[in-house]
Amino acid sequence: MVAMVRNGWRALVADPRAVDSVLVAGCLFLTALAVKTPWSSLPRPVILVAGLASSLVQLRRRQWPELAAVLGAAGYALSGNPGPWLIGLYSGAAYAPRRRLWLPALAGWAGPVAFLWIESGRPGAGAVAAAALATALVVIAGVYLATRRDLLDLLRERAVRAEAEQVLRDDRARTAERNRIAREMHDVLAHKVSLIALHAGALELGGDSDRARQAGGLIRVTAREALQELRTVLGILRAEPGAGSGSGLEDGEVFADLASLVEASTRAGQQAELADRAGPLPAATARVVYRVVQEGLTNAHRYAPGAPTTVSVESGPDGTVTVTVRNGPAAGAPIDMPGSGSGLVGLAERIRLVGGSLHSGPLGDDGRAGWQLRAVVPWLDQPSEAQSAATDPSVPRRAEGVS
Repeated sequence: MVAMVRNGWRALVADPRAVDSVLVAGCLFLTALAVKTPWSSLPRPVILVAGLASSLVQLRRRQWPELAAVLGAAGYALSGNPGPWLIGLYSGAAYAPRRRLWLPALAGWAGPVAFLWIESGRPGAGAVAAAALATALVVIAGVYLATRRDLLDLLRERAVRAEAEQVLRDDRARTAERNRIAREMHDVLAHKVSLIALHAGALELGGDSDRARQAGGLIRVTAREALQELRTVLGILRAEPGAGSGSGLEDGEVFADLASLVEASTRAGQQAELADRAGPLPAATARVVYRVVQEGLTNAHRYAPGAPTTVSVESGPDGTVTVTVRNGPAAGAPIDMPGSGSGLVGLAERIRLVGGSLHSGPLGDDGRAGWQLRAVVPWLDQPSEAQSAATDPSVPRRAEGVS
């Protein structure tokens, strides 16, 4: 209950219109008392009109601070109502330009003095001094609170500017780090992969048997594809954040060519078949589908070498594409390949970011019938920035996952 009252009070104080309405309501209540008692020796209609005018003008005290101060002082002089005088004098000190501060101060001093003159004739020096002191205190309070308000606004503005500058510095740091990673990847990988392709070409030309020449050709083609994807990743790493994936699927055939991916897996010894019933896919969708098939074939080759593997791609009536990679039981021992075992985790995150889902698990009750990887990917005609980031080939696959 206390918290509700406190929150309601804060909301009321934070709303200028609500504050002004409450103040004017208080001034009107004092005006009614001034007319009923009455507080002035002038006729009651004069008290009423002066009280209403000086009270209602306070609704615009922030826009017209000098007028609010002058009419508040006049209302005090004619009706004896101190409410509009106090609010108008404070508003004049807080909202009027500093070069015209003398006008609210003079009017604020003249109001009580005029009231005393009307009621008791010529006021004494003490009354005049008391009016001057009261006016000075209200003016000082208004100037102080206005200065404090301006200072807080300035500090908030500086905080916002500092936060924006920090974001800019972070963006520059990220860009520099991306460029550094791109240079390191190029220095470390490009030269060695080029050497692999060179030696594979020599093996293909000078091999003693057809099997050796085929193996050399397969290594050479794989190394060339790795170099092509490496250049794609480097181009995206060097791109500015938010610039999109310019070099990702402009050669989208690379990611859409599932047949070549399955054929390469078959040449590597895996009995893989493709059933593509989805037809041409949008660039972003094709990229996610390609990564799912690539992950599934890699895991099948690693953990179930030689097992029959089927890849199926189907488009559903609900605007989704279903990708399934299913392999049978392993025909040999698993291949010992380096990896962190988090490839499926990274792939699941990538698909989740574009609004899809990924499921993987064993076939059959005991898992001896094989393994299945199944992903449902939405039809991404115009991917958003988050979807572009998720489908971007620069997103690391972390490692080949454990199936």
